[in-house]
Amino acid sequence: MTAQHAIRVRGLEKSYKQLHVLRGVDFDVARGSIFALLGSNGAGKTTAIKIMSTLLKADAGTVAVNGFDVVKHAGKVRESISLTGQFAAVDEILTGRENIVLVAELRHLKDPGKIADDLLARFSLTDAAARRASTYSGGMRRRLDIAMSLVGEPPVIFLDEPTAGLDPQARNEVWQSVKELADRGTTVLLTTQYLDEAEKLADRIAILHEGRIIVNGTLAELGQVLPPAKVEYVEKKPTLDDIFLAIVGRDSNDSAGNERSVGSTSKEN
Repeated sequence: MTAQHAIRVRGLEKSYKQLHVLRGVDFDVARGSIFALLGSNGAGKTTAIKIMSTLLKADAGTVAVNGFDVVKHAGKVRESISLTGQFAAVDEILTGRENIVLVAELRHLKDPGKIADDLLARFSLTDAAARRASTYSGGMRRRLDIAMSLVGEPPVIFLDEPTAGLDPQARNEVWQSVKELADRGTTVLLTTQYLDEAEKLADRIAILHEGRIIVNGTLAELGQVLPPAKVEYVEKKPTLDDIFLAIVGRDSNDSAGNERSVGSTSKEN
């Protein structure tokens, strides 16, 4: 494993009885980059994450994370990583600040209160710090979950379907948080089935299909797989995401009395 690689996977295989989930998976993840493992449901993404994070043993192959073999040096790997699953693992009875303080105390870190305050500010949750997590929106909960994952500043973080079930606005909030992680030097490996998510976030994208990596590269490199583009005039219509964010994001302080009506138009003089 070279110094520039935070993760190296070679010949990874995993089966559940007669079901072959991973069939010889190979890829590298550069330090400080965002790597997207893209695939449909059941492609083996979560299985790969579990093996890389020492939660599951592979049938064959090798995995090194932050320079440590996941089998021979499992403890060192766990010290180097943080894992955020498909569902936000926050305690809804506790406040946002209390959730982070609890993790810091479990890690036996000094000044857990300051750690919590710094992370809350970093993820724009300071104003909600004293509120119970049960009152948080889906996007806020996911941001809190990621903030809790960063207690102790692990160099590598795994995000398994980080925006599953979130609305467009919440997804954008999480995307911004993920980008900021990489900007600060954290290596991010995320799994997703959303094509736009991989396109917007990842430095490199690997497509996992039927247990194998069938393509691995930058977005530009993946685009070369397609035949040369034909120049045609196509009227681009806004997507529903575009419409939703344009309406909600344009003025989030609109009162109920300013509700927009689809199908009607108004003109300003």
